[in-house]
Amino acid sequence: MTALTQPVGRVIAVVGPSGVGKDSVMAGIRAARPGTVLARRVITRAPDSGGEDHRPATVAEFEAMVRAGAFAAHWGAHGLFYGVPIEVKDHAADGVDCLVNFSRAALTQAQAAFPSLLALNITASPEVLARRLAARGRESAEDIARRLAEADKPLPSGLKVVHLCNDGPLARTVARAVAALDRTPPDARPRGAGAAQPEGAA
Repeated sequence: MTALTQPVGRVIAVVGPSGVGKDSVMAGIRAARPGTVLARRVITRAPDSGGEDHRPATVAEFEAMVRAGAFAAHWGAHGLFYGVPIEVKDHAADGVDCLVNFSRAALTQAQAAFPSLLALNITASPEVLARRLAARGRESAEDIARRLAEADKPLPSGLKVVHLCNDGPLARTVARAVAALDRTPPDARPRGAGAAQPEGAA
């Protein structure tokens, strides 16, 4: 007799260079797929600094949260610290897809933390990235040049990846993202079993 199965919720790590439009694409996917959770990261950035909706924390508060095991993954970039709440693992265990804004440099850590990881790699042309970075007014010309130089960083090997270009209208990008996610079904596990384990894990 075949055991009943339930889907394992995917942790969808949304990655891409600064200015590519990750937050807008994620909000569009969330609106189009109401059952998808949009994770709220902890960031050592002031609440009124613009950008994504996040939980602000001081560096001392962030370090205390790390020690307390509050994060499923955390990293530093561009002078800030970012943390993905441990609750994301609970969502995946309950069969719920969860969108998380991730750093490409933290994807190896994400692979270890989330067996159901799917990377959504958003790209755009250098001209589009430069225009968007200048428009948001948060970076100097030197900062923009540095971010553009980092735009083509390769992703770690072994990832399940969906590539998505966001050069055109946002609505078109979101529609393509939703279609790609719907074509990439989650894995399944026996109903009532614990969290999925990587192949070969004890």
